[in-house]
Amino acid sequence: MTNQDLLTAVDRFDSPLYVYDADMIASQYKRLTAAFKQVDKLKIHYAVKASNNLSILKLINSLGAGLDTVSVQEVLLGLEAGVDPKDIIYTPNGVSFEEIEQVAGMGVQINIDNLAILEQFGTAHPKVPVCIRINPHVMAGGNTNISVGHIDSKFGISIHQLPHILRIVENTGMHINGIHMHTGSDILDVEVFLYASEILFETAKHFKTLDFIDFGSGFKVPYKAGDIETNVEEFGEKLSQRFNEFQAEYGRPLTLAFEPGKFLVSQAGQFLVRVNAIKQTTSTVFAQVDSGFNHLIRPMLYGAQHQIRNISNPEGKERFYSVVGYICETDTFANNRRIAEISEGDILSFSNAGAYCFTMASNYNSRYRPAEALFIDSDWKLIRKRETFEDLIRNQLV
Repeated sequence: MTNQDLLTAVDRFDSPLYVYDADMIASQYKRLTAAFKQVDKLKIHYAVKASNNLSILKLINSLGAGLDTVSVQEVLLGLEAGVDPKDIIYTPNGVSFEEIEQVAGMGVQINIDNLAILEQFGTAHPKVPVCIRINPHVMAGGNTNISVGHIDSKFGISIHQLPHILRIVENTGMHINGIHMHTGSDILDVEVFLYASEILFETAKHFKTLDFIDFGSGFKVPYKAGDIETNVEEFGEKLSQRFNEFQAEYGRPLTLAFEPGKFLVSQAGQFLVRVNAIKQTTSTVFAQVDSGFNHLIRPMLYGAQHQIRNISNPEGKERFYSVVGYICETDTFANNRRIAEISEGDILSFSNAGAYCFTMASNYNSRYRPAEALFIDSDWKLIRKRETFEDLIRNQLV
């Protein structure tokens, strides 16, 4: 997408606006599958929580991916998008047993990360295939906010509780068809992830009827110039070789599964805002935009750094700006960032806005959530309408 394409989108759909590049999503999917071309059976389940728009789900499913879901609502979205239930894996945490049974009734692959729930489900539904989520106690990422493999994580069953898992499986006679782990986002060291994978392989040896081994995801994408990213090609080559060796030892065909979210859609998305005002104080020049953490909370919640470009004046002289929102809280997107000179009415673009951005938006300060548009076949398609006042009061009772 060129700057002119982005400006055209704002002209057609107004701001603030989330936009996505279909070609970029397809390119990332092809890059990931190419990295694991040595594996006979590869299954990608896209993490719906990254971006749950039906048009995005349909696009990714058309490429050959299934879905990774964490709630019954995400499962329903997947079904609404036309995804086959057998291509959906459901990995909840802390949900009710009734919800798990509801999803199981839809024919979706169940993934359980709790000993008590595992025993309860195995007792009630021993013939329903179940995947078990293991916590290997390995942090492949560097941020505890987005790493879920550490010792105190609420996710997964501790690898040290494997004897308890085996006892439950034996006592209930339940059918275990998959083993799963997820160490968290922003994998920095391929060797650390491979070490965690060895723990998963050792665990898999205890189960004789596996159909797949799921390695989660967490591939890091670059957020700024010079930023490091997961070397997917190196990772694919090394894990594929080890997976094929294990499959030969295991004695039956296995599917290697992943659940990427950010990797597929983050770089494909941009968030476009309009500058409401320029405000200069004794020490700071603020660019005040028509959005806030109600639309993009990651910089405030995680300290995420999204590159900001002035697409209305891309060749302008760079100055230092603090880009802030219109929410009645501190909602600073960037402090003293070098950006091409900004004037009132200019359109700014936030990069890497395809994952965990719109899905975390809210109506705080009674602001409307923005529209979404998809750039596909060299044209714009509106894929979510901008909210209105009627949407804001739709479910309120007086």
